Amino acid sequence: MGGLPTTFWWLWTSTLVNRLGSFVVTFLTLYLTTTRGLSPAVAGLVVSSYGVGGVVGSILGGVLADRIGRRPTLVTAQTLAAVATVALGYTRAPMVIAVVAALLGLTSGCARPATSAAMADLVPSADRVRAFSLNYWAINIGFAISASVAGLIAAHGFVLLFWADAITTLLCALVVFLRIPETRPEQTSAVSESGTSESAEAPVSMGTVVRDGAFMGPVVLTFLLAVVEGQNAVALPVVMGRQGFTATDYGLVIAVNGLVVVLAQMPISRVVEHGSRKAALTSAALLLGFGTALCAFAGSLWFYALTVVIWTCGEMIWTPATQALVAELSPTHGRGRYQGALQLAWQANSFMAPLSAGFMLSAWGANSVWGTCAALGVLCAVGYMLLMRGRAGRLQLAGTDEGETADSTVGDSTLADSTVDGDALDGGCGNNSGASADVAS
Repeated sequence: MGGLPTTFWWLWTSTLVNRLGSFVVTFLTLYLTTTRGLSPAVAGLVVSSYGVGGVVGSILGGVLADRIGRRPTLVTAQTLAAVATVALGYTRAPMVIAVVAALLGLTSGCARPATSAAMADLVPSADRVRAFSLNYWAINIGFAISASVAGLIAAHGFVLLFWADAITTLLCALVVFLRIPETRPEQTSAVSESGTSESAEAPVSMGTVVRDGAFMGPVVLTFLLAVVEGQNAVALPVVMGRQGFTATDYGLVIAVNGLVVVLAQMPISRVVEHGSRKAALTSAALLLGFGTALCAFAGSLWFYALTVVIWTCGEMIWTPATQALVAELSPTHGRGRYQGALQLAWQANSFMAPLSAGFMLSAWGANSVWGTCAALGVLCAVGYMLLMRGRAGRLQLAGTDEGETADSTVGDSTLADSTVDGDALDGGCGNNSGASADVAS
């Protein structure tokens, strides 16, 4: 794992610390239906409000990361997220709970693109797949540990979960505040991925991002694959329940995801970073699509566990490779907005996956869900093949594996021009949600 700057490891550590306390979102539905006595329908609406806040936060955080900097965005967002977390634990009225949950989603969402942008600032292009893989690994390790101890903490009162989550979030903000100078390259002196001056570039707005066809293609494919991935959290437990399996059975099956990530993420990332980005994303789409679709033939726990292993392999390739691709396609002074758009594609899955699963399960049955997942996997695989071929020139300028040239301008030249010593720079915080690539982040 050598070769990455010291600054990155602070970013990685802060992500891990934050994820070790990611209790609230994971157990929010259970808390609302048991402790607060809300119906499942009302609890679902409250949890959805968190997702709405996350969608807005993804865009707002990206804009702020570019406009005021990664560091102040992270410190402010994580501090406010800690306050919102504690407030959520003491709120009683359902409407107020929904508002506070939305604020928590907003503040947590603001931190994600700032974290990804800071990582792209700090790590050279040739190492970004490995860096994002390590970050994804930390997210899953932290989530696995927090999920295992949350029940023990909740046994002494759910309010302790809110406080523990808030404390780890504040610790993350404290690391950024005390140890992390700004990583954002100055627009007037930034150097592009191709080594040319960017001082004459037009300012980057969200309109610029939306009009960037070379970037929006991968974003659309990310959204489609996120919907496929989401079925394993939405449709799968329903289908298993109809087959007579218990919630404990589903928990055992889905736990295979975290186990595989912890054991296999780094070996897989080493293969991906030295291979073709096009081949990586294409194979990831097929593994996600067909791994999920194999649930149509599952009737035993071991078969369901096998499907989890297959689609998790796709997830481990897809998540870091996608984040690295976005870093290559985005201008240095627009990374926050570009990463925000990517996070938006992942966050939108929190609406589309439940809606699509509920409709198809009710109208056409489980096989329609699994068949759609297979079709989307093939569609996205073809899409990645075509998009990566059409963007080969732009990626070559960015110095990705498609162009063979390693990028050192972001990790070295740009930061060397700042007033801060490179080894003194540190990373940002991880996000404050579940273990999936909300990736991720």
